Amino acid sequence: MSKFSQENVLSVHHWTDNLFSFTTTRNPSFCFRSGEFTMIGRKVDEKPLLRAYSLASAHYENRLEFFSIKTPDGPLTSRLQHLKEGDEIIVSRKATGTLVIDNLEDGRNLYLIGTGTGLAPFLSVIKDPETYLRFENVVLLHGCRRVAELAYGEMITEKLPRDELVGDFARYQLIYYPTVTRDRFYNRGRATDLIVSGKLFADIELPELEPQHDRVMICGSPGLVRDARELLVAKGFVEGNQGKPAQFVFEKELAERNRFVFGEGGT
Repeated sequence: MSKFSQENVLSVHHWTDNLFSFTTTRNPSFCFRSGEFTMIGRKVDEKPLLRAYSLASAHYENRLEFFSIKTPDGPLTSRLQHLKEGDEIIVSRKATGTLVIDNLEDGRNLYLIGTGTGLAPFLSVIKDPETYLRFENVVLLHGCRRVAELAYGEMITEKLPRDELVGDFARYQLIYYPTVTRDRFYNRGRATDLIVSGKLFADIELPELEPQHDRVMICGSPGLVRDARELLVAKGFVEGNQGKPAQFVFEKELAERNRFVFGEGGT
């Protein structure tokens, strides 16, 4: 267990019947880059039951935050959804992942496209001053089925613009675009459909995607990742990875890690 630290749960928030988030203490030696994930879990029969989770907290915060679905029969999420303040949780001492701006070439606009809990790594990215120093505009496109599932909206639109560190950046450079598919809402439609139709760009008053100036990160459902990749490749975008920056990236290692561990997906 030397590769892991024991952390205590500081708070738990249930967004809906299917979504919750929680914060924990942070080992001072644990370092990560905005957008990365780590392995977390609990002990079951004295053995660690682990799953990969994106870090929703900023890399400079003294606590860790995670955003999760509730899976009644999930080996780990069925346990995590009952966490209470003071409970212990296992956190890996190592973080990794492809959703970091170092894996992108310099550009004008950064698009963060996520569905559901795929929002998690982007919460870390939009809290990082470096993100705004690298790009002129940061567009956060978050798609869900229901309005109630648009978690963190208040934090993004009200708290972040008042933040002492990134508030000025967020007020002038961050564009938040929530959208749903099943409820009445001022933005409706699948993320990729909004891109293809051009409605997204008309609404936010930016030119349509093109590889010379735009960079893209993708995280969410397999359908979103598949459709968004196909869309970008068709437009001439090149996929980046560790050590070879390019024009778009998506998180594939996290999903593969979860399938390898015990077949429970998520972010």
